[in-house]
Amino acid sequence: MKKKQIMRIGRKAPDFILDDHNETPFKLSDFRGKNILLSFHPLAWTSVCALQMQSLEENKTNFDKINTVAVGISVDPVPSKKAWAKELGLRGIRLLSDFWPHGKVARQYGIFRDEDGVSERANIIVGCDQKVSFMKVYPIAQLPDVTEVIRFLETKAVTVES
Repeated sequence: MKKKQIMRIGRKAPDFILDDHNETPFKLSDFRGKNILLSFHPLAWTSVCALQMQSLEENKTNFDKINTVAVGISVDPVPSKKAWAKELGLRGIRLLSDFWPHGKVARQYGIFRDEDGVSERANIIVGCDQKVSFMKVYPIAQLPDVTEVIRFLETKAVTVES
């Protein structure tokens, strides 16, 4: 069995295009010059995943100030993501569907759980230069600490004045 390769800090981030919950394509390379937080969560409609996405929404203003686009990513299909975003009241962040080919982006970043058919719970920051600058995989039942990500970004990011 081939061992999966987890993405390493400093490596060029694999480019990808995924539809968001509104069926709008999101292409990573279109955001060159900004930091991108790829917040992977195993499945929509679960409590920890909901809290993870709500924490991104609650911190959108903070992300904007540090030149960062935060997105949620899971293997759920677009219609499910759309209904879930509405249920959670998410308006400021995009939820990306890594549905087909199933988990392709999670596999590119080395965080797909073959045994479960979902991604790990992980935060990956792609810097302005399109290289991975931060990566942390969390226990599947643990809520990621968004303040840890924001603190990291504050040390690296260009601040945008309001």
